[in-house]
Amino acid sequence: MSNPVLAVTLGDVAGIGPEITAKALLGHDDLRLECTPIVIGDEAAMRAGVVNVGGDPDVVHVLESVEDATNKPGTIELLQTGPSLADVPLGELSPVAGDASYRFVVEACRLAREGKVQGIVTAPLNKAAMHAGGHKWPGHTELLAHEFGVENFSLVLSAGDLYFFHLTTHVSLRRAIDDITPERTGNVIELVSAFTKALGRPDEPIGLAGLNPHAGENRLFGDEDADILAPAVAAARAAGINVSGPLPADALIPAAVNGKWNMVIACYHDQGHAPFKAVYGDDGVNITVGLPVVRVSVDHGTAFDIAGKGIARETSLVLSLRRAAALAPGWEHVWRTAQQK
Repeated sequence: MSNPVLAVTLGDVAGIGPEITAKALLGHDDLRLECTPIVIGDEAAMRAGVVNVGGDPDVVHVLESVEDATNKPGTIELLQTGPSLADVPLGELSPVAGDASYRFVVEACRLAREGKVQGIVTAPLNKAAMHAGGHKWPGHTELLAHEFGVENFSLVLSAGDLYFFHLTTHVSLRRAIDDITPERTGNVIELVSAFTKALGRPDEPIGLAGLNPHAGENRLFGDEDADILAPAVAAARAAGINVSGPLPADALIPAAVNGKWNMVIACYHDQGHAPFKAVYGDDGVNITVGLPVVRVSVDHGTAFDIAGKGIARETSLVLSLRRAAALAPGWEHVWRTAQQK
């Protein structure tokens, strides 16, 4: 198989993961020209997902190994991971489903470490269900970083050529302020710089959003921008990185949406996620930069309220598959460049 093999984790099977996976893999045959998708999940849940979107469950083929994949259009090839989830009810928080969603990710990481897949694409999991299942990770990003043993990484929302990196993500706002340190800020700036170099754009401008309103307004609205963010930016600029900031977020982010910045660093989850999702919706994906293998995810949740109805849109998952397929061949350079920082 000449195109990248992508491990597609099924996410929380009580949510919309199985049906958007079915829609993506059965309704977009042209994806097979870009990648070889292999579902890491559960046969019963995948078959139910196919039925829920009006398909024939017999299109689901269970593989013994990655090497057995044929990438035949009209089929869904799956590696069974753990016991059957046939009894998991749809639309309800389930510790069984939460445990399984964790297991799917761990298996995908194992396959990536062994070089059997070249990328990971993740359907949404439910954090509360994963916690109920005994796995206390804030989300996919932190779990993936743990599995690959990396410490410098960032959740990145992307639409087209626009990338929103984050200094902090799945923590309380109070903790996010504490977690924004000069070291963390410098590390993420260097990570963005490494990413731009790997893309062949080493001089790409990077905009760092301020933490406080108006980036602190000369300390009127807080000292963090002046004491933490500004020194990190100065140090990065002295090292030759084309970064500016801290800039007022309410000016930087609209400017980025209008094409003046392609690389933006947000300080906390909602500072980046809220405007990004308001503007791009299903047209965005979530990339983890800092891992040795490309990982791309949908930028939405499990949608328990519509699970099983067959109405969930697969747009973000299709975009995730396309983006992972496009990035996978050159991702070793992204990883190698990031490791040099």
